[in-house]
Amino acid sequence: MWKRSHDYHHKHNSKLYSSSFGSFPIVTRSKFLSLSRKERINYLFIRHPLTIAAGYLFAFWWGMCMLSLVRNPTKHWDSALALIFHHGVGLAIILTAGWTSFWLAFMIPAIVSSAMGSYLFYAQHNFPGAVFNDQENWTYAEAAMRSSSYMKMNKILRWFTGNIGYHHIHHMNALIPFYRLPEVHEAFEEFQNTSNTSLHPKDIIGCLQMKVWDPEANRMLKLSEM
Repeated sequence: MWKRSHDYHHKHNSKLYSSSFGSFPIVTRSKFLSLSRKERINYLFIRHPLTIAAGYLFAFWWGMCMLSLVRNPTKHWDSALALIFHHGVGLAIILTAGWTSFWLAFMIPAIVSSAMGSYLFYAQHNFPGAVFNDQENWTYAEAAMRSSSYMKMNKILRWFTGNIGYHHIHHMNALIPFYRLPEVHEAFEEFQNTSNTSLHPKDIIGCLQMKVWDPEANRMLKLSEM
């Protein structure tokens, strides 16, 4: 399940009008303005900070598992397996150790880590400076260098996240082991001169404000700029 969504994401990262499987949906300014009120609410709900914070439910449980299972249960049988295993572990903890252990050792860590992971997924491709293209103008290299962020982190965060901040390099070549990403970053100047972000509150707010793509201005827009 994870490999399937990961591979699809790499092949379609930053493409306009493609499925948002493995990422967050993005539309152009003109497309957004043409949407019905219900469609706008749905689009903005998916990209809302609270929805991202509730990543356990919306990004992972529903977006990556349940939705694929509902759409095509035969193809995505592994989604059912993941759900059964996940909830089975939770049930086993409740039966053997009680509800307190379930919440403290299983559920709360899952909710917190999912919120962090959901935001990282979002900010890796939704940041000031990100570029989106249609199918005809899309290239793999540009999607890696201009549509995938370099998220600056300290050594401790880099260790805990498996160097996920070097996301532009990962998109250029997913076969590079995570522990060699910093080495590659230092070896090639091109990787050091790309758009970057961080986990500083100012940068987080800046990323969360990005809502639609404006091909005429060649940048992402805030709602206040619509």
